[in-house]
Amino acid sequence: MSNVGNSQVYEAGDQRTSKGDTDAPAQFEAGQKNAHDQLDSKDERTLGNKLAQAEKVSRDEKQRAKTTIDPEAPARAHGNEPSRGAQIDKELQQEDEQTFKQKGKGSFGPNV
Repeated sequence: MSNVGNSQVYEAGDQRTSKGDTDAPAQFEAGQKNAHDQLDSKDERTLGNKLAQAEKVSRDEKQRAKTTIDPEAPARAHGNEPSRGAQIDKELQQEDEQTFKQKGKGSFGPNV
């Protein structure tokens, strides 16, 4: 105990926070992210929810396929000269493609 001041000023309730002010998620939100496969056939979701999830996955895959493979393409599309960094990236990408072809892995794409 401290000998400084009046002991009635330092009540235990003033020093503690209430238990209701925690930022913990609600019980139904407390699962781990990516805890299971989104398109799991044994999942107990409704058919409509499974279909909606499959459409979302399909859209995401299509969006990934649209990504730019050529690092110089954005600059050229806007009528500009590509930066030195984009030129180096393209050279490195070509070297990687050659290496993969020599090893028999096929082409180098956005999903690798």
